[in-house]
Amino acid sequence: MRLTCETAAQLSASVERPGYDRAAQACAIVHFGIGAFHRAHQAAYTDAAMAAGDADWRIIGVSLRSADVAQQLNPQNGFYTLIERSSDTVSARLIGSVASVLVAPENPGAVIDAIASASTHIVSFTVTEKGYVRRADGTLDTDNAALAADLSGGVPRTIYGFVAAGLARRKAAGLPGLTLLSCDNLADNGRQLGTLMRSYLTATDPALADWFAQHCRCPGTMVDRIVPAMTAEDRAWVAGQIGLEDKGAIITEPFTQWVIEDDFAGPRPRWETVGAQLVEDVRPYEAAKLRMLNGAHSALAYLGLDAGHEYVHQVVADPAIRSVIETIMRQEAAATLDQASGIDTTAYADQLLDRFANSALQHKLMQIAMDGSQKIPQRWLEPLAINQAAGRSSPATLQALAAWMRHVRGDVRVVDDPQAAQLAALWQRHGAGSMAAALFGPDGLFGATWQAPPENLEYLVQQLG
Repeated sequence: MRLTCETAAQLSASVERPGYDRAAQACAIVHFGIGAFHRAHQAAYTDAAMAAGDADWRIIGVSLRSADVAQQLNPQNGFYTLIERSSDTVSARLIGSVASVLVAPENPGAVIDAIASASTHIVSFTVTEKGYVRRADGTLDTDNAALAADLSGGVPRTIYGFVAAGLARRKAAGLPGLTLLSCDNLADNGRQLGTLMRSYLTATDPALADWFAQHCRCPGTMVDRIVPAMTAEDRAWVAGQIGLEDKGAIITEPFTQWVIEDDFAGPRPRWETVGAQLVEDVRPYEAAKLRMLNGAHSALAYLGLDAGHEYVHQVVADPAIRSVIETIMRQEAAATLDQASGIDTTAYADQLLDRFANSALQHKLMQIAMDGSQKIPQRWLEPLAINQAAGRSSPATLQALAAWMRHVRGDVRVVDDPQAAQLAALWQRHGAGSMAAALFGPDGLFGATWQAPPENLEYLVQQLG
């Protein structure tokens, strides 16, 4: 029997229930990219805030492409179970904060209606790095077909087209502005989103761009929770735990962290009462997470795949690769962080290694390896540039970078990356002898973020032979 509003009473007694009347709660958040991470993180915080007494903060999810999540959650009235699992503990919680999921290509008008609704106060995003449609230099990629269609005034296809249409309706109706809340792993994500949104609006509706600047806010955030992709075996295991079939179930680790810049355009849930941190400046937390956790994760993925591993915990148990990961975290990434932030990088690295070793999560390396071209600039290239300017070497990061370059060559594994075709063409044109310069030389694809000195280019060439 499948989980729904009607069958939820039959869940195992061990499953924690929402502590509020879902039917009485209005929707005030529109979330783009309602995948596993959002459901394990922001939706869970919002559920906890409503259980603690906040009212009217339910979420309307939006999928920009696939109908998969809508097919998982809508027949279940938005309900799903969140399982926290470590090597020795398991807990289950029924999440009620999601009202419904809209599939944008099927019903774009409903998405715009939701953004324009007077009850909406926040539009949030977990669309991954590629969802921001940026060039390597951080500007809008106007050559992207979906963005070009939005700029020409067609039916929206990107976050910018949908948000712009909703904001235009709000402005015309005299409604307040919105908080746009990026929860993606982008350096300075709030400011980047604000800059990109203003750039889009300036090109399409300059008056709306001015209104946006006056009435909307884009606070920065740092989000942290390891959320592996679900498998059929995982869902079967969950059904055994909770007593019902749940096609939207999520398995995650017990650890969770959310740091948010306290800069909102209007009302917000009291997320700080359920564990979130509201701060003046997110950037120190964000830099530590991007460079130490995410940088190490990407290194684990490419080095681990090269060594024949499948899961994160297997790579952490491989002494040869673990030593590289520890060097990246404890020395090369840590050296780039602001020491005045007060972050204990030694304790943070210890905590990360313990989390990576959690074999109960079965976190696949191929999941982490996706979209590497969008991730390595902030995870590896910016730290490389900082260390280079300070006269410090980064051999472990370079070793991981070489593994990524071998991965995107595409001759061993399928490359799931928005720039896969461009990277393959560069490999075909340059080969191992000059591929490093094509990527990291003065005119290279990533040269705006990091230009490798000759000795680093020579090292990478040697690793590609």
